[in-house]
Amino acid sequence: MNKSLFIITGASKGIGNGLANKALESGASVWGISRSHSISDENYKAISIDLSNLDELKNELPNLFNDAKGYDKVVLINNAGTLGDIKHLGSIENDSIPQLFNLNVSAPLLLMNQFMHDLKDHEGEKIIINISSGAGKNAVDGWSGYCASKAALDMASKVAAKEAELDGNGFIIKAIAPGVVDTEMQTQIRNADEKSFSGIDRFKNLKADNALSSEKEVAEKYFYYLENINQYPDVILDVRDV
Repeated sequence: MNKSLFIITGASKGIGNGLANKALESGASVWGISRSHSISDENYKAISIDLSNLDELKNELPNLFNDAKGYDKVVLINNAGTLGDIKHLGSIENDSIPQLFNLNVSAPLLLMNQFMHDLKDHEGEKIIINISSGAGKNAVDGWSGYCASKAALDMASKVAAKEAELDGNGFIIKAIAPGVVDTEMQTQIRNADEKSFSGIDRFKNLKADNALSSEKEVAEKYFYYLENINQYPDVILDVRDV
């Protein structure tokens, strides 16, 4: 059986936790990168990094992927992210804007850059999955930073995929949106001020109607893509299309 490694940011909760547990159930090894950890498993390696602190991340990057080369399949999943302040521009705390982009854009690009540098000659499967969002394509009032950051991550994914094809280095890069999932982020959305977010009733109704996907359900769909990735040539994907 081929040895698989999943490197997942934000694995302590939410979608990242669901993906980590699904990977462990499949027999893979998991490296979780986050500030805290909630998984106890012999095949889980806890890597404690505050991804919003770019200096801390850059200090860890040179040796982060050294042991990944021992696996036949290596998957980097950039999942960690923040919605930021749900407020209209003009009302947002200035410091929160660079903090959001550090976590949602700069950290994933730094990880992708190091991953693609270190594994460029690795002959096994090399896959990068960036957690996308419909917010990267649709303007949502109150979510300026989040929408912009997800649009940036989508475009970075498309550029990286184009470069990988030109370089012939074997990397596969996708940005996959999870749909609406029952996580802490959804709780934050439902608790927003109606004056700052006009679409709040839709999200409250999704919760009331039990229309939110669970972390486990979403993880299953991500793994469907991973198992059938050659059938999906597009870089930007959505689990709701499965």
